[in-house]
Amino acid sequence: MTYVTIGGVTVGLCILIRHLIDWWPGSKALRGDPLHYAADLGPFLLAWAYGVLATLGVGGLVGWIADTAVWISSWLGDVALVWGVGGQAGTSAGGVSYLPLTQTGSAIVLVLTVALAAAVKKSRYGGDIKRGAWCGATLGTSAGVAGFAAVPLAQAVNWAGAAVFGALA
Repeated sequence: MTYVTIGGVTVGLCILIRHLIDWWPGSKALRGDPLHYAADLGPFLLAWAYGVLATLGVGGLVGWIADTAVWISSWLGDVALVWGVGGQAGTSAGGVSYLPLTQTGSAIVLVLTVALAAAVKKSRYGGDIKRGAWCGATLGTSAGVAGFAAVPLAQAVNWAGAAVFGALA
């Protein structure tokens, strides 16, 4: 598992902030129809959860792609911090070790990968889904609040995998 640096978390936060600014309908519109506007965040949030899970799956092609996204984001963010504001590169933002996915949990992530790839191709929210997965991959292994979401997500996927594949076996 590749751990994210402060630069990578910065990139993840930038993706999140940009998405929220693009999404923001205004307080009057949000008060008028909150469910409609909250539903517009759904694809991004679901893809964010997938990004977190993809970074927890340490092996295979899916894990390699997630680790590469984290590495590139960390590198880009470190460069931006050093050359943009005079910060230091390479400071780890990973705090704790995370619950790994079980074999059946990894199988659920594989099924989610196929669903996500199809949704990117077919959905009008393809860009939101890509940004959400990227944001989840960078923020999912951080030591902050977003990183703490990794444990319940991993537990839920491990449980779902045990339930689904246990019922089929």
